[in-house]
Amino acid sequence: MPERTKLTEKVIRDAEPVTGRDYQIFDTEVRGFAACIYRGGGRAFTLDYRYAGRQRRMTFGRWPEWSVSAARERAKELRREIDAGGDPLAQRETKREAPRVTDLIERYCAEHLPKLSARSAADQKSALTKMVAAVWGRKLVTEITQTDVDKLLTLIAEGRARPHKEKPNNRARKLQGAKPTPVRANRIGEVLRKMFTLAVQWGWCEDNPAQRFHRRTETPRERFLSKEEIASLAAALDVAEDRRAADIIRMRMLTGARLGEVRQSRFDQFNLEQLSWSKPPAMTKQRRVHRVPISDETAAIVRQRLLLVPKGAPWLFTGDTPGQPVQEVRRFWAKIQQETGLADVHIHDLRHTFASLLVSGGASLEMIGKLLGHSQTQTTQRYAHLMDSPLRAGVDAVASAFRPKPRLVHDADDQGGRKTA
Repeated sequence: MPERTKLTEKVIRDAEPVTGRDYQIFDTEVRGFAACIYRGGGRAFTLDYRYAGRQRRMTFGRWPEWSVSAARERAKELRREIDAGGDPLAQRETKREAPRVTDLIERYCAEHLPKLSARSAADQKSALTKMVAAVWGRKLVTEITQTDVDKLLTLIAEGRARPHKEKPNNRARKLQGAKPTPVRANRIGEVLRKMFTLAVQWGWCEDNPAQRFHRRTETPRERFLSKEEIASLAAALDVAEDRRAADIIRMRMLTGARLGEVRQSRFDQFNLEQLSWSKPPAMTKQRRVHRVPISDETAAIVRQRLLLVPKGAPWLFTGDTPGQPVQEVRRFWAKIQQETGLADVHIHDLRHTFASLLVSGGASLEMIGKLLGHSQTQTTQRYAHLMDSPLRAGVDAVASAFRPKPRLVHDADDQGGRKTA
């Protein structure tokens, strides 16, 4: 039986390491509680106990980070747990092997993201890596609470400082203040809700902490080009040197398609006799075939591209990398913005403008949703207010029915008894 002594700070400090082996100094107050003196000079607190007939030893704190009194109190807690039938060492080993948030993100990216479009998958993976794993990475999946979700989304909604270039000189940079990003917080909240829903299905946690995350108010961007702005844009595109980029912008305006759909469009998707464009599932946001009619002007662009691209090339807008479509037109659009004075117009605003022109042409919300490829009706509802003009005409028609009619009255000064209105 090992010799026991009351552990104190002095006892542990004065204990000399033994060459070639470690040894323990057992406490007299708590059964199994000891200080282990390592051959290298380190010291730690341990608790020896038996569970199911097996001898167990648990190391739970290093000296001097843990004081003797704190370690003794912890040893008492563990001893009470053991006397109640628990095995604290097994519980710690189970916890150590339990999946962490980084494991959940890795499995989510491997099993769920391939079902999404390449763009959506890339966005979600980037957000999870940079914003979620950076904060929660080493936490256990079971440790994440609704409070943790709210704190993280609040942090994301506050935004972050971004480098801003005042002049076209890379060395002339300064930090802008943080820009609030409530929409980004909402999107990441939706990703977390889906990810933890899968975690519940996989048996990694019992409930979903992101099920009822606080959704920030979103103010949809509403910027529609006027007739004058459309004419200015068309004129700038007509004289642009980069015909490929100009045709991409023009085609976006004529079809209301997303930029990625136009960039990746292929000749075999167009039926120029029936004037239709069939977008494959891999290219659309709703992940299904989207067939839309096209105008004669759009068909003319397709025919023109046939003459301009290398023979046999599948893409309307072949990129500079062999075998790939064009990747980006941001520099071209920035130049067009300067030439036309449309500095506040984003490329995606062309899609909104397309919808507004449909409304002014008498198209219903259902028609607009089908042309734009919306999978949810509430997405199309953002254009409902543009239909105020025909609604106002109806209201005015009702008001006219109640408008008082002019009535004839006698003019007191008219001796002839004539009636005046």
